[in-house]
Order: sequence, then structure tokens, then C-alpha cells
Amino acid sequence: MRLTAPFSLLLMTAVLQACGGGDDEALRTLGGETPIVIGHRGASGERPEHTLESYRLAIEQGADFIEPDLVLTSDGAMVARHEPMLDSTTDVASKFPASRMRTKNVDGVPTTAYFASDFTLAEIKTLRAVQPRASRPQGFNGLYTVPTIEEIITLAKTEGARVGRTIGIYPEIKHSTFHAVEAGFGANAFEDKLVTLLHLAYGNTASAPVYIQSFEVANLQYLNGQTSLRLVQLIDADDVRDDGSLSLVAPYRQPYDFVVRGDARTFADLLTPTGLDFVKTYADGIGPWKPYLVRTVNDGVDRTGDGMVDVRDRRVEGSTGVVEAAHARGLRVHPYTFRDDAGIYGFKDGRAEIDYFFKLGVDGLFTDFPATGAAARNALR
Repeated sequence: MRLTAPFSLLLMTAVLQACGGGDDEALRTLGGETPIVIGHRGASGERPEHTLESYRLAIEQGADFIEPDLVLTSDGAMVARHEPMLDSTTDVASKFPASRMRTKNVDGVPTTAYFASDFTLAEIKTLRAVQPRASRPQGFNGLYTVPTIEEIITLAKTEGARVGRTIGIYPEIKHSTFHAVEAGFGANAFEDKLVTLLHLAYGNTASAPVYIQSFEVANLQYLNGQTSLRLVQLIDADDVRDDGSLSLVAPYRQPYDFVVRGDARTFADLLTPTGLDFVKTYADGIGPWKPYLVRTVNDGVDRTGDGMVDVRDRRVEGSTGVVEAAHARGLRVHPYTFRDDAGIYGFKDGRAEIDYFFKLGVDGLFTDFPATGAAARNALR
């Protein structure tokens, strides 16, 4: 998708390029509040993701929210893993025989792996987390267990009391259709289980320090009728082309529930004016991949002066207009994922990138390095 009119706000683009997001002191967030920093899988740039230790470090570094991606075990426990597959983030292959592996359909892709839904919670608790990115610290591998959502909530409340501020949680329901069909839990069983627990822990109110997110749509529409907790529609893509447009290839092309029911709309369609109007009927915000919000172009210029051209050297052309269009509809905008060590499109480093997005007016962002996000947030105050 080429992000042009009606998203091309030329005046906004000129202002952002001239002064890095605006000279005025007023924040461009939806309500003028300071944007939130969301510890993406905790402080996953420094600790194995989705562990209590990763979440605790994120809180120490200044995160306002911690993000547990949730999957279900065979006995229905909600545990924090990025995917239903355990292979890349745990030592499961050294603990259980290959006979425990299965081939299942994950968003239309046949996948052979160790699936959390084939293991009991007791078995999951024998596993230890590992860092899936080889470029990140490996010295903590094998030390930390896989936490349940109950343990994460307890940590958020306990650590919040210790540091003297509210720590929110931002759970993602991973692969709702997979859990309903392939894992056999049935439609909305995952959603019912999660919202029941969250109501007990935080109450059924939009003011609770909770957001529930999903890349699928139907489960959020269902939850809209079950809870007052805030809901966020995630928006995916698979790559950014040289001209700044977004590539949309399956399984990153559409919400998977759209695929199942033959709905032709793509993730990009949800960010058009009509799409945002639709999202507003059931959600409180959007969580787009960050290139949807700021257009960058690969023009072959070495802007960092390091003798090579990579994504940091892309020319920043400014706002696509998505933030402004979402705010006009009362939707919050929480883009992902900001990393100090990867995927920095058009900026010299992670801090410069976050500074730009904050000045653009995002209401918060997901980062693997909460200390960087917190420093940028604090500079706005």
C-alpha cells in the first residue's frame, strides 16, 4: 500500500522534517497526556523475553506498562510466550523428546513444533527461557521460568507498590483462531478466561491500567461486548519497500479471522478513514507497525556516514497522517517495536527515533529497551 492522500498531510510533513516533530511544548497525544512506555515482552533487549525478570527490569527502567503475550497450555493456563510454539524461546528440545512435536496450522502456515497447548502447566514450568536473538545477551539463558498471567499481575502490583507508581499490563491474545480451532479450546474460550481474570484483578472499568490487544478482529469485537477494559487493534505488515510503501504478504497481509471468513480487507485497509471508522466501533486504539506512521525512503544516501547504507540511512519524509486520522476519531496510537539494536528506519539511533515519534504525537510505544523510551518520555515533561 502506498500511503498517499488522504494520509498525506503536507504541512505536517514539512513541520516534522524542519524541526523533528515541532517546536511547541504542547504534546500532540490524543488528550495531551504524556505518552506511555510499554516494555515489549519486558526489557527483552537485555533479558530473555516474557520472564518475570524481564518484566521486573522493564519496571526498574521506567516502563509504565509491561506486555505479556499469552498462549494456553493443555490444561488451560495462560502463560507468557510470544508464540504458541516453544522452540525458539525455551529449552524445550533438551527437556522433551521430538515425539512431543506436532504439525499444526498457525495462521494458515503448517508449522511443526513443540506447542504450548500440548503441554500441561506443570510441564511448562520445567522449562527455562532463552534469548532468541543471537545478537543479544545469552548469559541469562536457562535461568528463568515461563510465568503465568497471574504471576505477572502479582509482579506488576508488587513492583508498582515498591516503586510508588501504577504499573499497567498490556496482554496480547496470541492467535485466537488457532487456540479456538487447532488447539481445540473453542470459540472465545481464551477471551472469556482472560477477561474474567482481569476483572477480578482490576475491575471492569476503562480506567483500569489495562489494555488488551490482538491482531485479529472478531475476538476484539466479542470482547467489546464483554468488558469495559480498553482494547487495541494491532496492525501488521511484512516489509517496507524502498519507496516507503508497505509490503503485505501472508500471513502478515490480513487478520487471520478475516482470511477464515473470506473478508478481503487487509491490515492496511484498517488504517484508511473507512477502516478507522470501523475499528472505532469496537476498539479504543490501534497498535500499528511503526512504518505505517512515518514514511521513509531508501534513496541510497549514507546519512550516518559509516560507509554503508542500511535502514538507518533512509530519508524521513514525515507523517503519513495515520496518527492524526486516528486521533480525529478518538483512537489512541501505540506503535511497535522500537529497538536500540535493530529496525531503526531513518534515524541514527533508537533514542532519536523515539524522540521523533513522541513529537509526532503517538500516545505510547512498545520498546525492547524501556530505559531508552523512559528517557525520551521524561524529556517531554
